[in-house]
Amino acid sequence: MAAKKVITQIKLQIPAGKATPAPPVGTALGPQGVNIPEFCKQFNARTQAQAGSIIPVVITVFSDRSFTFITKVPPVSDLIKKAIKLDKGSAIPHKEKVGNLSQAELESIAKTKFPDLNANDIDAAKKIVAGTARSMGVTVSE
Repeated sequence: MAAKKVITQIKLQIPAGKATPAPPVGTALGPQGVNIPEFCKQFNARTQAQAGSIIPVVITVFSDRSFTFITKVPPVSDLIKKAIKLDKGSAIPHKEKVGNLSQAELESIAKTKFPDLNANDIDAAKKIVAGTARSMGVTVSE
């Protein structure tokens, strides 16, 4: 049996367990001929346990209109907001500080996100997370 030919890969960020055929899912998958309700059903079933998080997903569409998808770890900004119970980051991050992230929380987020980061070790991952925190107006304690 020959391998299926890949037509495209689509990257989306969808709230866990809340995929619907409405945009952005419908507008991204519709032109590719993918069965949108089927994708929504599978995605929601797979991400039900992570409700409340934004889940990045990479959908691979094949020539016969079938698809596979890989879910990733929520974005660093989402993990930081959860860790310090924040609604949103600062509008003026370098002037208005909205929270503080401890070293333990920083390391925990770095370990969670490590598989998706372009980092060689946990220290490099912590620097990436700390940079995201700074851009959100969150200070990182020493």
